[in-house]
Amino acid sequence: MASRRIEVLCGHLGTQKELKCTPSPVIRNDTSAGSAQPSSGSSSTNPQYVLPNTLLSPEQVASFEKDGFLVVRNLVSHNLIDQCRQRFADICNGTVDSRGMVVMRDVAIAKSEFKEGEQAVTKLQEYQDDPVLFQYCSTPEIIKYVECFTGPNIKAMHTMLINKPPDAGSKSSRHPMHQDLHYFPFRPADRIVCSWTAMEKVNRSNGCLVVLPGTHKTELLQHEYPKWQGGVNKMYHGIRDYNPDHPRVHLVMEKGDTVFFHPLLIHGSGMNRTEGFRKAISCHYAAAECHYIDVQGTVQQNIADEVFQIVKRKYGDSIDLQYMDVWKFKGRLVHGHDVNL
Repeated sequence: MASRRIEVLCGHLGTQKELKCTPSPVIRNDTSAGSAQPSSGSSSTNPQYVLPNTLLSPEQVASFEKDGFLVVRNLVSHNLIDQCRQRFADICNGTVDSRGMVVMRDVAIAKSEFKEGEQAVTKLQEYQDDPVLFQYCSTPEIIKYVECFTGPNIKAMHTMLINKPPDAGSKSSRHPMHQDLHYFPFRPADRIVCSWTAMEKVNRSNGCLVVLPGTHKTELLQHEYPKWQGGVNKMYHGIRDYNPDHPRVHLVMEKGDTVFFHPLLIHGSGMNRTEGFRKAISCHYAAAECHYIDVQGTVQQNIADEVFQIVKRKYGDSIDLQYMDVWKFKGRLVHGHDVNL
């Protein structure tokens, strides 16, 4: 039973505080990235990707419908960003327990001489149980925008603080072009959105986000590790085949600026050519009404298999889980009522 598998995972992780070990929802075999609403007849008066709301202007709605992303300037307070920055430093220095989080190092740093503190950590994932960092996910300024894409019942499904390092010459600080939906075993895609906030000035010099406008209207493509000479970071899958001549937009942002984008939007980031670390914080949200899917035999099977390998190395081969069980542990309600996820 899925519920038993989740209880086992809770026991291994030593906490059941945030994870409700209840029977899992029905898994559908629908692997499409479709919308919760009919896609035919979408127009500025009948949007597909934006729900009816009083917050976004008609121009903002039209922009997201066309491009798949929306930048909101100076949305997150500098005070909250500074709190998150200090919390990240405390976690890296060991003064705050990082239990339950995934602490990652760049492949080039991992192969070089030992570095301490913030210089040793390039990404912090699954911070949903940290009371300081989770303030970002639940801040009303962000949630009111998220609700325009998900509706009122909102779950935070994937959390990250990115500390992009200065490139060591191997170009490993790049992030290959990808679609975030590649990682997510839940649908519909149109009720999932990411908020990504610059914690300092972000530009092409330190590796800002680059997006391919309009690619949110495509299907989920095959992803794999790119064959980069300098190595690739763990889980940095990239799209195997896409049009390199597609128009690109480099998102130059100031501290507190936030971009919201669709999980099918193709995006990545370039090298950090500066001497400092480039910091950003993000959260992927989904409508609590979303449902889990079976990814076996689909273009997502490779990422599911890789996650299982990591879980089994950590907890032993005997652990019995489905890919959705891993994501059920990560999710945390931020607004409204829990439904499926």
